[in-house]
Amino acid sequence: APPGSKFFSVKCTANVKYSVSPTPGETSHLSPLPLSGNSVLLISMSHASQEEAEEKISLDVDADRDGVVEKNNPNKESWKWGPNGHGAILLVNCDSEKTQDKTPDSEEVRISRVSDLKDMSLMVLRTKGPAQLPKGYKLTMHISQGDAESVRVFRKLFSAFVKDYPLVLSSEVLSQEVPYLGGSGEMNFYVEGLRFPDKDFDGLISINLSLLEPISEGIPETPIFTDKVVFRVSPWIMTPNTLQPLEVFVCSTSDNYQFLKGMKNLVTKNGCKLKVCHEYMNRGDRWMQDELEFGYIDSPHHNFPVVLDSPRDGALDDFPYDVLLGPDFGYVTRVARRRDVSSLDSFGNLEVSPPVTVNGKSYPLGRILIGVAFPTATKGRNMTKVVQDFLWAQKVQEPVALFSDWLHVGHIDEFMTFVPAPDRKGFRLLLASPDAGYKIFRGLHNDGHGQAKMFDGVKNEDPVTVDDILSDETLRAENNYVQSCIDWNRDVLKSELGLDDDDIIDLPILFKLLGEEDEYRAVAYYPDMVNMIVLGKDLGIPKPFGPKVNGRCALEAEMCSLMEGLGLNCTFIDDFASYHKLLGEVHCGSNVRRKPFDFKWWKIEL
Repeated sequence: APPGSKFFSVKCTANVKYSVSPTPGETSHLSPLPLSGNSVLLISMSHASQEEAEEKISLDVDADRDGVVEKNNPNKESWKWGPNGHGAILLVNCDSEKTQDKTPDSEEVRISRVSDLKDMSLMVLRTKGPAQLPKGYKLTMHISQGDAESVRVFRKLFSAFVKDYPLVLSSEVLSQEVPYLGGSGEMNFYVEGLRFPDKDFDGLISINLSLLEPISEGIPETPIFTDKVVFRVSPWIMTPNTLQPLEVFVCSTSDNYQFLKGMKNLVTKNGCKLKVCHEYMNRGDRWMQDELEFGYIDSPHHNFPVVLDSPRDGALDDFPYDVLLGPDFGYVTRVARRRDVSSLDSFGNLEVSPPVTVNGKSYPLGRILIGVAFPTATKGRNMTKVVQDFLWAQKVQEPVALFSDWLHVGHIDEFMTFVPAPDRKGFRLLLASPDAGYKIFRGLHNDGHGQAKMFDGVKNEDPVTVDDILSDETLRAENNYVQSCIDWNRDVLKSELGLDDDDIIDLPILFKLLGEEDEYRAVAYYPDMVNMIVLGKDLGIPKPFGPKVNGRCALEAEMCSLMEGLGLNCTFIDDFASYHKLLGEVHCGSNVRRKPFDFKWWKIEL
């Protein structure tokens, strides 16, 4: 008791009992009691609490991941992966509620529209206690300096106007007093993620609530109770060819009418939507695959697509931000120094496998695949470090590095893709194979079709006979080299994706080398059929203009034979002049937004 005190009194709730020693004389329960040097106050409860943490303050989140903020979950202070895991989930608020003068919502200084709240995670402050806190006591919400760049917290006042969601915590405000409602009360807070997991951020964020007790004037308060909740930011997730297509994106240019016509027919047959980027936006850049990669983010309460913008930054550079970013369509990029960016940073060099199991370890969201320089190379092109760091930090689709620098353009989509299949693992890996190509040409020669011509009828292209190809020793040597590069990747893919030879189909494709001594790199000799677009059971394949036998292209016939056994339909698209001659094909010139996985990323066993 403060020095000089003569009396004291006791107030408590109904369940609290007390007695005083020495026993005072006749007094009412409201009368002050005399205070002596040996006064003792004994306090007891009439019964135990009806529930854990009854009659206190709690900060609550959706720690069991069912979309509902439960009361005082015992696991709310930690994160655990897996089907029996726990811990709340946060989305990076990287879409834009605005459609004019837009910026990602995470860069807005305030909540611009109430609809933005669905992109945030609800956090509830629940109180069950006295009507008000004793004088000088206060509730404070706080975050660490380390988390401050990754999260913001807004509070809901008592109306539904945008101005009534004031900012509570941010990089500028690490700690702020929050109201104590008194009695049994609830106050809603909205938490938004500001950045994706990356090399310097593991994705985990802690938010704390403390009850502070005053000591005396001029001395800081001390916490007598602290509650904590933990969030993990959703990773950015890529979607493989085996998922349902929703929208197909292509560019319109002055010379690709034939290609667009083929793509429209394919997409109409498939039933998904075609989105055409016109010349005023693409400025002559036709390589839709290279500028961006579609993915998504997911939580128990909401998900939306997010486009990853490549550091390639060609003439299509404005398209992902100016056209795609919008309500429930997010945007993320990684900026690299110009001198670090190479052709390998285009996203034809970024793919993802379907779900696989490798030596008992499950990858239910597949594995990201990137192309790099050969491991022993002293010089060569690589995907820039900032993009690789970002991809590794997402954790849920552990990347695999393939060797693609042997290619002139350098993209893995030039020698591999995946198609759905009704059996085995649910897909097949398709690989370009010069050996399979030479097998076709030798068979044609042996059957008396040695004078059948490649490129017959193709404008500005000299026809080449089967026998011309077979007698070209330089071409054969170049394709032996290419086959060895693809075989190296084949072994890596078998090992890292848990594949058998029966999971792989070799496609008959020849290459040729361009460049000068010590700098020779490969390009496709004829349209590269593996560089296709996959829309469910419908495949859009570069038309190879191979030698014709009985009026039918032998390469098309082989492709149909291989794919139709899987129940897949082949549509051959003429991209010769507008893409192939510019060292790209159908896949390079298109992009597909797909339906997200049904599987939830937080259920992965890591």
